[in-house]
Order: sequence, then structure tokens, then C-alpha cells
Amino acid sequence: MPNRTTVILALVAALAIFSLGSIVGYGSHWYLTRDNPTSAEIDQFSIYWQAWRIIEDQFYGTIPADPAPAYAALRGALASLNDPYTLFVAPEPRALEKADLQGEFGGIGAYITRNAAGDVVLTPLVGSPAEQAGVQKGDVLIQVDQTPISSTLQTSDVVLLIRGKVGSQVRLTLRRAGTAEPVVVSITRQVIETPSVEWHTLDQAPNIGYIRIHLFTERTNQELTRAIQELRQAKATSLILDLRDDGGGLLDAAVDVASQFLDKGAVLYEDRRNAPEKTYPVKPGGLAQDLPLTVLVNGGTASASEIVAGALQDHQRATLIGQHTYGKGSVQLVYDLSDQSSLHVTVARWLTPDRRQIDSTGLTPDIEVAVSDADKAAGKDPVLERAVTQLQGQ
Repeated sequence: MPNRTTVILALVAALAIFSLGSIVGYGSHWYLTRDNPTSAEIDQFSIYWQAWRIIEDQFYGTIPADPAPAYAALRGALASLNDPYTLFVAPEPRALEKADLQGEFGGIGAYITRNAAGDVVLTPLVGSPAEQAGVQKGDVLIQVDQTPISSTLQTSDVVLLIRGKVGSQVRLTLRRAGTAEPVVVSITRQVIETPSVEWHTLDQAPNIGYIRIHLFTERTNQELTRAIQELRQAKATSLILDLRDDGGGLLDAAVDVASQFLDKGAVLYEDRRNAPEKTYPVKPGGLAQDLPLTVLVNGGTASASEIVAGALQDHQRATLIGQHTYGKGSVQLVYDLSDQSSLHVTVARWLTPDRRQIDSTGLTPDIEVAVSDADKAAGKDPVLERAVTQLQGQ
């Protein structure tokens, strides 16, 4: 039976750097089969076993060990549904999902990126276990414990090697510029919290508070509450909410975030198969209902972040500035299976307060602002600049 029913939404698998592993929208459930397979269901899969036994007898090559063939068969079956969000996730990536959305995990506290050569490059956080153990910015990871790190190894797999039980040790072998021999460090894994919100006042406009949400996690509303309180104390009289490249997260967090800026009405509606429409109302007690607001969006704004942007736009609470959003408006439930893998199943679609469908459509900003390659190269942010102009004009 279900062990929790929180619904979460997100875009697609994200690059696994520091706290961000693969994320897909869902609500988590434990699922028990209704009963044993019927004889008709067994007969339907007789062709699979007929074919697989031929492979076992005749294939010239290495046959993958269990459960890889079963996982591959399940992925193939799901592909026939033609829904990119109904999918199977193996146990280890599923563990990353859970940790990311809880906002903490056992790790070393370092960002992981890849350079042009495919090397895994580490950047330790200030005060983190990695920094305290001697990891330096720019160190190249060449081995974790006894596992060599190759350019073909997925970044998410590297993250899985580094993460582990709090209190356990991980041994990193590093290549460091200016050092001939590899550097070996042993690090005791600690609880690493992964902030989802950053905030500050703008240098060019100290009366404008800037809030960026990277992912909607269990801790996002708590962090946003602190952000609003501190920005008010810093004399901010208007706010910019940056949802660019935010692929989503928890639905409950999205409702909480929207409710910080709205005083009444609906945040969204949910349209589910064979069920009445469900309303998610604004929660009372928002701390920023009175502050002028702009919201920054782009093609990476998806799912839970589109819920927030769509609600604020429909309630005419904020001006959306940037580029057209991704258009991911379906709801997935995730069923945790017996081997710690999971099945993500699309069960519904959501609508904005004006009942606009976002799935495959996205949101059109009120003010469209393009960002050129030249802008990026020069470190310019015309979207943010336009938001500042908009608020100063108000």
C-alpha cells in the first residue's frame, strides 16, 4: 500500500553535479500487485521467454546478468506508450532522486563538472568535508576507492560512487596541476545540505531583492520564507523571482511558493483520468503578497516552476519576462518496486488558474527578451536588466 502520497513534478534527468541528480516528476508509492499473474497474462509473455531462451542458447557474446534483461524488457514495453515521462528507474538513480528532493544526502560537499577533455573536475564548498580533507578547486578525479574514473563513465555514476552512508569513508585519487604524483585523500562522508534558494539585493538596484529557485524540494518554502524576511530587513521594496532553468520538483513546494505571493484563489487545477477536477488553493499567510514582482523564465523553466509562473501570471500578480517555457504539465506517480527501483507513471495533467494547458504548450512571457551568444560571452543578462527596468518603472 502507499507509504506517502506527496505528488511531485519535474522536467527530465538533470546533470548530476553536487546535489542535483536525475529528477523526474512524481508522487511516491509502494505498490503491491493485486494478485498473481493470470494465465492469460502469463501466455502474453510466452513469446518473450521463447525468444530469450534462443538468446541464451545461441548468442555469440556476453549475456548481461540479471536483472539487466528484465529492466531492458520493461523499458521497451514502456516505450510503446509513447509518453516520455512514464519510465522505469533503476535502484541507484532512484536513490539519487530521493536524496535530491529531500535536500540532503551523505557526501563530501563538492561540485562535479566535466571539462572539454571529459575529465571530472571537483570544486569543494567552503567548509565542506572535501575542503577540510585537502581537495582543491580544479582537482581532476581519477579514482574513487578502487574504481578508475573514465571519460565514458556517466556523471551520475560518479556521484553514486562518491555519495554513501554518513560516517563512512571514501578515498579519492586526484590529479592536481603542478603536482607530478597523484594526490590521495580520504574523506568521511557527512550530511550535505543542498540549498534550493539563493537571494540577495541587487548591486545596481539595492531596493530590489533577487530570489532564485534552483529546484523545488522539501526545504524550498522554508528557505524562501527566510529569503523574503531577510530581503525585507534589507529594505527591498520589490522582488525578482528567477525560475530560469528550474526543471521542477515537489508539487507541494510549488503551491507553497506561489502562496507566498498570492492572497486567494487557485494555484492550479489537476485533470485526472476518471476523476473529478482537483483544485489546489492558495495557502494563507504569504509573506510577499504586497511587493511588486517580476518572474524570469526561459526554455528550461518546467513543471513545478511553470505551475508557479502560470499561477502568478494568471492572477496578474507578476510580469513574466524572458523566453517561452518548456511545457511540461503532466503529473507522475512513482511506484517504488521491491528491488528499490521505481516506475514513474503519468496519471494526470495540470492546468493554470485560468485553466490553460501547459503540457506541450508552455507559457509565453508577458515581455519576451532574447539572450544572444554575444550577451553570454560578455557576461550580460538582458532578461535581468529588463526586469530591473520594469520594477523601477512601477
